[in-house]
Order: sequence, then C-alpha cells, then structure tokens
Amino acid sequence: MLNLDDQSVYASLDKSGMGPQIRGLPGQCRRAWDRASLLKLPADYSQVDKVVILGLGGSAIGGDLLRGLTSSLSRPLVMVQREYNLPAWVDEKTLVIGASYSGNTEETLSAFSQALKINCKKLVVSTGGRLTELARQNSVPVFVIEHVSPPRAALGYSLLPLLAIMQNLGFLSGEAAEVDGMVSALETMCRSWQEDSPQDHNQAKTLAARLYGKIVVIYGAGILTDVARRWKTQINENSKQWAFFETLPELNHNAVLGYRYPTGSSGLVYVLFLRCQSLHPRTLIRYNITGELLEKSGIPYQYLDSQDSQDSQGSSGLKHVMDLLLLGDWVSYYLAMLNGIDPSPVPEIDLLKKRLAEGK
Repeated sequence: MLNLDDQSVYASLDKSGMGPQIRGLPGQCRRAWDRASLLKLPADYSQVDKVVILGLGGSAIGGDLLRGLTSSLSRPLVMVQREYNLPAWVDEKTLVIGASYSGNTEETLSAFSQALKINCKKLVVSTGGRLTELARQNSVPVFVIEHVSPPRAALGYSLLPLLAIMQNLGFLSGEAAEVDGMVSALETMCRSWQEDSPQDHNQAKTLAARLYGKIVVIYGAGILTDVARRWKTQINENSKQWAFFETLPELNHNAVLGYRYPTGSSGLVYVLFLRCQSLHPRTLIRYNITGELLEKSGIPYQYLDSQDSQDSQGSSGLKHVMDLLLLGDWVSYYLAMLNGIDPSPVPEIDLLKKRLAEGK
C-alpha cells in the first residue's frame, strides 16, 4: 500500500490541488460567513414560513445541513429540491433559493425558472452563470460566491451563507459565536489530519487505509444524517470509490436483515457510524445494538464520534456537524491517494453533461 507519509505522493497525484482546498476550509467558512452577514434582503423575506433550496451535488449539501441544524425551529420549514420541477405547494410565503456553484446546473435552472413565474420570494447563491443572469434580469437578490474550486470543495460557501441568511431574517440568533468556535475547532483539527501529520497520529490517514479496497457504508442519524450523505458523495467524487449511506433509526427496520447475504460480503464492506452524544438517547442505544448485529455477521465497522462528543452540553450542532465533515473530506482525499488518482477531475460526470447537452 502507498505510504501516506511520503510527501512526494501529494505533489505527484494531487495535480489540481484538492489538499490545499480541504486545508483551507476553516478560512473559507470565515470569509463566507463574514460576507453573507452583510447581505441585505427585502423586509418581507422575514415573513416566510418555508425555504426551498434548489440544488444538486456540492451545491445542495449546504441546504441539507441547514435543514438538520434548523429542525428544532417552528419556522421556517427547510427542504432541498434536487429535481427539474418546483414543488407545487410553493407560495408567497416561500423563499426559493437557487443554489448552483457554476450557475449552470440544468435542474436548478429549470426549477428556478418556474419560481420566476409565481409569487414567491427568491434568492440566488452562485458564482455566476445563467442562474445569476436570470436573477439580475428579474431583480432577484444574488449572493455571489467569491471562491474558485470544484463545487464540492466550496462547502463553506454552500452552508455558511444559508446560516447567515437565516440569522439576517431573524430565524436564528447567536450564530456568530457558534461560527467563531467552529472555525477555531476546524483549524486545530486540520493540523492533526493534514498531509504532514504522521499516519500513526493521523486519524484520517489511518481510517483511509482501513477503507482502501472496500465498499464503504456510512450510517448517520439526526443532525448527522446529511453528514453521512456528504461522506458518501466525497468518497464517490474524490476517491472514485463505491460508497453508500443510510440513516438510523430507519435502517433498523430493514437494512439489518441484509447483513447475512451475499456470503463473503464481510470481506468487501466496511461500515462507519457517525455519532455525537446530542443524538436522541434511544438512537444511541440503537447504534450499539446495530454494531453488535454487524459483529455477529462478521462485518467490520467503526464508530466515529464528533470531537466535541465528550462535551455535548457545551458544544453546538454546528461543531458536531463540521468536525465530522472535515474528517470525511480528509479521508476521501487520502483514499484518492491510495487509489492512485487525482481527486479533482470527474470525467464520468463530464461525459454525462456532454451527452445531455447533445440530447442523447
């Protein structure tokens, strides 16, 4: 297996600079928050009771995470739409946010064009492209992303502007302090997980070595549900490796019955449980029982706890989410190195877009 402590590996394989992008996440989060906190929206936007984020891939993950982080609020109801069509129930009390890093995601453009034809509040988050053009032609506010990277490496600009918008509209409060604490924590963790940190003391490198050659299944619950989704997509996109995610307690009603067959799967599959102590106590019990069932079937698994799990009363949901997200990004990066590939190019997605543009 490739030596992840050999620094020449990164210069050789990471030709597009995904490593520096991951290292830069704390600063990216800070810049995104500071800029979005200054965004002024029309006063009547604060009257909405629903928020629909239109997006796919790396442009949608911020909406997923926002939904989990705001699930305790009485309003607004937050949902993510990964489709060509706008939900039929969108009305004048709905804020529709078109989120597309490139501004040219065809599903998002389709749904946002439909939103322009009805009486709802609208906002765009993008670097430019056709989506920004449509917004400006129709006097829709735009938050311009000022960051150059693949969309999946712009996580700070996917989530933090949405949190800032929620605070600007009065739905959240005290988020500035939460962001400060989260950024400081990410900076510390980056030093532990980055390339020059030896594998013997580097959780991300050690875990990547365990996942090498495996089909990875990630389990999450509550606010970590979409962190599990992010792990899955980062392993797919960065590592070019099979990965899937499921959620508790739902998987206890079906997936646990599939551990028996096919025989021999224990050598192919590795299960990760993303966990923090703020999850529902009954769900935490389910984590333990599910682990026992995996062990009985001979399937290797591991619990991954938020760095703040021992201080759940003093830690925010944002910290729980972001530290596990950062770990997942580093693991997917090291898996790419072990697989001998540059993590940034996505040739299969490029082919899909080309074929779609050709209409066949």
